[in-house]
Amino acid sequence: MKIVSTDVAVIGGGTAGLAAYRNAKAAGARAVIIEDNTWGTTCARVGCMPSKLLIAAAEAAYEAGHTAPFGVHIDGTVRIEGREVMDRVRRERDRFVGFVLRGVDNIPAEDKIEGRARFIDKTTLAVDKHTQVQATRVVIATGSSPNVPEDFKRLGDRLVVNDDVFSWDDLPESVAVFGPGVIGLELAQALHRLGVRARVFGHSVHVGPLSDPAIREYATAAFAAEFPLHTEAQIRGMERVGDRVALTWLDATGTEATEHFEYVLAATGRRANVSGLGLEHTGLELDARGVPVFDCRTLQCGDSPIFIAGDANNILPLLHEAADEGKTAGENAARWPTVKPGLRRAPISVVFSDPQIAMVGERFADLEPETFVTGEVSFEDQGRSRVMLKNRGLMHVYADRAGGRFLGAEWIGPRAENIAHLLAWACQQDLTIAQMLDMPFYHPVIEEGLRTALRDAAAKLAA
Repeated sequence: MKIVSTDVAVIGGGTAGLAAYRNAKAAGARAVIIEDNTWGTTCARVGCMPSKLLIAAAEAAYEAGHTAPFGVHIDGTVRIEGREVMDRVRRERDRFVGFVLRGVDNIPAEDKIEGRARFIDKTTLAVDKHTQVQATRVVIATGSSPNVPEDFKRLGDRLVVNDDVFSWDDLPESVAVFGPGVIGLELAQALHRLGVRARVFGHSVHVGPLSDPAIREYATAAFAAEFPLHTEAQIRGMERVGDRVALTWLDATGTEATEHFEYVLAATGRRANVSGLGLEHTGLELDARGVPVFDCRTLQCGDSPIFIAGDANNILPLLHEAADEGKTAGENAARWPTVKPGLRRAPISVVFSDPQIAMVGERFADLEPETFVTGEVSFEDQGRSRVMLKNRGLMHVYADRAGGRFLGAEWIGPRAENIAHLLAWACQQDLTIAQMLDMPFYHPVIEEGLRTALRDAAAKLAA
């Protein structure tokens, strides 16, 4: 068995792992990076980028079919060629993956180890049966995988997860989507707009990441008006019948219904890839999920020389968060036992549905009712939104009752991805509502809707 000695061993070649490796090296440490599957990022391969490619095709199809209200009439029907849609998704996906892999190719060969790592002790790793890595610090950046309920697995190849969707050669005729969270909502709406018969099932009132009841209720109604959405479904039966799946459920009226689908898409959350790592040999305290207990500021596991970053720790499973955490973990591993908190930016989350959903700063559910006021705006009568016929949405902004500081926001509405950045910057700068209202607002723009919400918050603060 080959013996490799190093300062820092990074387990995982995704966003967090690559950032940890590069920053450990930049800090002057020797480092190796270990990957047992495919090099590159979840985002480029099966996450952010291919899903946005599918959504872009769906938006093109939807817009082409909804020009009549503007007085623009297209003769004939919109024709969607599923094979052409999926061909572009896969080609562009592979292009994005290629950019990442070129970065991996620049890592010296002696620093890359392929195989499955397993802890022998706190800082010694066995990689398959061919290499033993003797490190003084370790970064766990193993990512996450779709969490599929056990009873779904009996559906065999009729069961898919989001990773599988982007390998389709053609669009299916029908899909039942379980989980109206971020992934399920985005994919269900995109597939529906591309002509796929899609029906979404959930087991709670939650839609996307929203915690504000009023925004959540608005979002549920908006999406249910476009495609079948059962946020509190009672599934009575799910069985494979030939090459299809028969689903039986109770609808909102208590009436039993049965429908057949070509696929069942399980968008039922993700789990950290920590099983099989041999964590029992590290002496680390593990939580109920089997993930090491860690400091969310330094990413250090207890007082050990082990750090955990990215989707594996599940603080905020987003690419930009994984990159930041990889930097923190890599730098702290390089200078261990001296560690310090890394950069934590203002929280920002976007769902690329239509209308879009966004959350910035503190969530409604995490605020004490007596400590804040809520500013509100409806986008239904907002000028620019009506001009573009994108006037669906409701926004809540939260302000500290004592000092007027902007705390956070949750909303559904047009171009939320752009407004979210303005609000995240304001949150990170600790701006007050009054200071935000002193900022420039052009006319006519959707951001004027944000100004209306801020003015509403200011009036409530004054009262």
